[in-house]
This record gives sequence, structure tokens and C-alpha cells, in this order.
Amino acid sequence: MVNDSTSNQELKKTLGPFMLWGLGVGYVISGNYFGWNLGLAEGGTLGLAIAVFFIILMYITFTFSYTEMACAIPRAGGAFAYAERGLGRHLGFLTGMAQNIEFIFAPPAIAAGIGAYFSIFFPELNVIWIGIVAYLIFTGLNISGLQIAASFELVITIIAVGGLILFASVTLPDVELSNLKINALPNGYMGVVAAIPFAIWFFLAIEGVANVAEETINPQKNILIGFGTALLTLIVLCVLTFVSAAGVGGWEAIVFPAGSMEPSDSPLPLAMEMVVGNDHIFYTLLTFIALFGLVASFNGIILAAGRSTFEFGRVGYAPKAFGKVHKKFKTPANALIFNMIIGIIALMTGKTGEIITIAVFGALCLYILSMVSFFYLRKNEPELERPFKVPVYPLFPATALVIAIVSLIAMVIYNFPLALIFFGMLIGAYVFFRLFIYSHLAKADSND
Repeated sequence: MVNDSTSNQELKKTLGPFMLWGLGVGYVISGNYFGWNLGLAEGGTLGLAIAVFFIILMYITFTFSYTEMACAIPRAGGAFAYAERGLGRHLGFLTGMAQNIEFIFAPPAIAAGIGAYFSIFFPELNVIWIGIVAYLIFTGLNISGLQIAASFELVITIIAVGGLILFASVTLPDVELSNLKINALPNGYMGVVAAIPFAIWFFLAIEGVANVAEETINPQKNILIGFGTALLTLIVLCVLTFVSAAGVGGWEAIVFPAGSMEPSDSPLPLAMEMVVGNDHIFYTLLTFIALFGLVASFNGIILAAGRSTFEFGRVGYAPKAFGKVHKKFKTPANALIFNMIIGIIALMTGKTGEIITIAVFGALCLYILSMVSFFYLRKNEPELERPFKVPVYPLFPATALVIAIVSLIAMVIYNFPLALIFFGMLIGAYVFFRLFIYSHLAKADSND
């Protein structure tokens, strides 16, 4: 294992519980502003609601279990660090790669959403170019320092939460139960399966809180507070957004703009327009604030992805340049730049739904391997200091594991071509690891 005590491999501790709440909510909050509505096209209101119910259950049980490991092993690699310790190098590598795929592929989907909302104000601008500019700006912000990026994240997250509260307060009085029943299950119960990735999009990447554990003051206490309050906030916002958007005119009205059969990446303005019109101050304000929500997740996941790739380089599973921090800013600059390049390539495909699905495949594999790691660590390292222990053990981690496995199988069946792409990336990376990296690591161990 690579010695991480040298000055060019150390991350600076700056984060407290309020900052962690901001990061946890910020990573995810864009899922309320766009993306989730694509699940309505697959499952209708009932199909997506059923999927969301089980996914919320998965995230509650997963988050408590994951927090136990994050408090016991506060490392920048998050799930990768836990799996490597619990399951060994091979499964540790696969867990880390699943995490990398999730965190690297989520931002380009969000960048497309930023472009879609921005084009409401400036329709003459190209959506993809807007996304590329966003990548350059926020990668640079994250290179400049964690405290700057995290403080910015906290401010825009608070604004984005306010935007969702504004949206719900304006639209809820016009919600009718009959609208939620319109064509509620258009594709039968297979629509529930198809809606799973978009239900997960409501919460995708909240586990990124663990990736800044190494930069957290008193992580054994503050990680729990940050994780727990962030998840509770997101569950409330998810339910509010779902009901207040779909309830004003039926799900089709917030998926397909008038006169178009092309799914929208900006559903909340469509719902707000039905209530107040598109020339009302609330419509303009919501659309403007929505950009803050998307930027919050975009900036936050870029931050978490940089730590994930950084840890891979630091322990020698990727080029060692990725595992070095900027001499001046003490941030993983090389890892952030590499992730940006891959993200821009994905963004340029223009396939938002497919990019979301690939990110979700990464997340589900991460959740499965993390929960397996959890059980192995409980069995093999009972003496490990655990400042926080998951309640209702072993029911909570087992519930998270079962729902994640069922969701992954369902997604493979329903999205087989994308599953081939995802597992092709995962297996290809593992073959490279096995042929060119593993032997060097084994030699280093034998020399220690």
C-alpha cells in the first residue's frame, strides 16, 4: 500500500456538519429539478411512485449502514476504501471503479440539464456548449480549494432548497388527486422496473458525503449528522416535488412540452407555467433558481468524483499522477481534470437518459459491494472502532442489499444494451488492473 503521509498526498480538514449537510443535499438536489420526470414516461405516476417508495427504503437502510463504515474508516475513497479493506484488492478495485463510473457519468447528465434550463433564457445558445463551459468553470473552482468549493456549494444548495419550497407552495393549491390518476400505469407493472433509474436519480450520489470524510473535522461525529440530515431533507423534497409537479395537470404535461413528443429536461417550469403562466415572476424566478439546483449537484459531484479518482491514484490503482494534490491549493487537481475530460466526451453524445442510466448502474453495483463489505467487516473486524453502529442490525444492511440486487437485475433486463456498455467498462478496467497493476502492488507488498 502506498504511504499517504507525504505532503503531496494529504487533504486538508475544513468541513463541519453544516457543510456536510450542504454537500449531501447539494450532490442530489438537481434530481428534483430534472431527470426524474423521465421516469413518468416509463411508469406513469403510479409506476414511478412505487419505484420511489422502494428506493427511499433502500437509501434509508443503506445510508445508516454506510455511515457506520464512513465513521470507522474516514478515507477519501469512500466505498473503495471499505471494500478493499473488507473484501481485498480485486473486489475493492471493482467497487472503486463502480464508484468512479457513477461519479464521472452523473455530471455530464446534469450539465445537459444546466444547458436546458439556461436555454430557456437564451434559446440561441447551444445546450452542449453551455455544459462544456460549466465544466470548465466548476472544475476550476474545485481546483482552487475545498473550502471555496464547499462554501459555494452550501450557499447555492440553500437557494435551491428555497426554490423547491417556492415551487411547492405555488403549485400545491392547484394539485388535484384526479390528475395523479390520469394514465397512472401506462406500461403496466414493467413500467415500475423501467422507472427505477429515475427514482434513484432523486437520491443518486448522496453517498459522496463519505468521500470528504478525510477532509472533515471530527468525522466520527460529523459524518453521521451530515448524512442523516441530508437524507431527511431529500426525502421531504422528493415527495413535495413529485406530488406538486405531477398533480397540477397529469404526468404527461411535465414530460412532453406542448406540441412535442421529445421529453423535457426542465419539468418544473412546465408545471409552474400551467399554474401562473410563463410571464409571471414566479415562473422566471423558479427557472433562475433551478440553475442553482443543477449547479449545486454538478459542483458537488465533481468534488466527490475528484476524491474518488484521487484515492485510486494514491493507492496505485490508477496512474500515480491522479493521487497527487496541487502544491498550492491542496486539492486533487489532476484527478479533477481527468474526470472533466471524460465528462465532456459523454456530454457531447447528447444522450441524457442513457448517461443517467449508466451512472445508476455504477451506483447500484457500489451499493451492493458496499453492503457485502459491511457484513465482512462486521464478521472479520469486530474489534474495529465504530463510533456509530447501524440500528436494527442486520435488517438494515440486508434490506439495502436485497433492494439494490433486485433493482440491478431489473435494470439489466430492461436496459440490456446499456448494461453491456457498463459491464464492458467495468470488466475492461479490471482486466487492465489484473494485467498491468496488480503484480506491481503485490511486489510492493512483498518488499515491505
